Amino acid sequence: MKKESISERDMKRYQLQARSIIETLPFISEFYGKTIVIKYGGNAMIDESLKRAFALNIILLKYIGINPVVVHGGGPQIGKMLKALNIESHFREGYRVTDDATMDVVEMVLVGKVNKEIVNLINLHGGRAVGLSGKDGMLIMAEPKELTVEKKDAPPEIIDLGKVGEVREVNIALITSLQRDGFIPVIAPVGVDDEGNTYNINADSVAGAVAAALGAKRLHLLTDVPGLLDTDGSLISSLTTREAFEAIESGVVTGGMIPKIKCCIEAVAEVEKAAILDGRVENCILLELFTKSGIGTEVIK
Repeated sequence: MKKESISERDMKRYQLQARSIIETLPFISEFYGKTIVIKYGGNAMIDESLKRAFALNIILLKYIGINPVVVHGGGPQIGKMLKALNIESHFREGYRVTDDATMDVVEMVLVGKVNKEIVNLINLHGGRAVGLSGKDGMLIMAEPKELTVEKKDAPPEIIDLGKVGEVREVNIALITSLQRDGFIPVIAPVGVDDEGNTYNINADSVAGAVAAALGAKRLHLLTDVPGLLDTDGSLISSLTTREAFEAIESGVVTGGMIPKIKCCIEAVAEVEKAAILDGRVENCILLELFTKSGIGTEVIK
């Protein structure tokens, strides 16, 4: 059977596709064999087209020899389940106060529902993902988070957040074992202490700690904004850790962006670069890794 000839129009389109693939070669070479930690959250976890694009981005990285590790959030899903169970949520300084009943729901939603949905999403699109929580292989060792709020003309307030924790140590043996066997680890941000108590940990913090422990090449935090904006509303594309500290102190960094920037600052002690990316942009992970300019805000040493 004679092969159908390619039209001139199609040939031009194929040539453009070939050039695009070739242009990624230096980036693939740079990241080959390296680990990239991605914190997955926000609208990218809700919008169906963005969910599919995320899964394909992660699978593509694995196929070309890069080792993605996914850490996910799930705050809206937790809030929805707590409301359905008539358990009232209380927040202090942006943290969900987590009593025993709330912790049970947090673990059920993050580990039993959200984590498995992400694993299933990746596997359905051709990947090989395995879901983990911090309890698996004592992966994330935690301790209670100490939160102190300074007050003007009054002693500092020490806030009891209950079962809200912070990462004390990351035991990477399970992650590296899965990577060697060709699997993509997907981690729920739940930790455990030496007595077996379970803690709810901020997903950005877990992603940063995992990236640092693995000596990852990059840390990507997906969010619902373009990145860090200056006082005029323009995107700040790059910051050194010193500039990032100054941006926090001067008030350029505010609200929910403060813990993300702090996470990036801490991570780049061990990670080459951390970036806050707009998860609403389709293929944002590939655009950051495989283009010269990248997108979002990067924090470097």
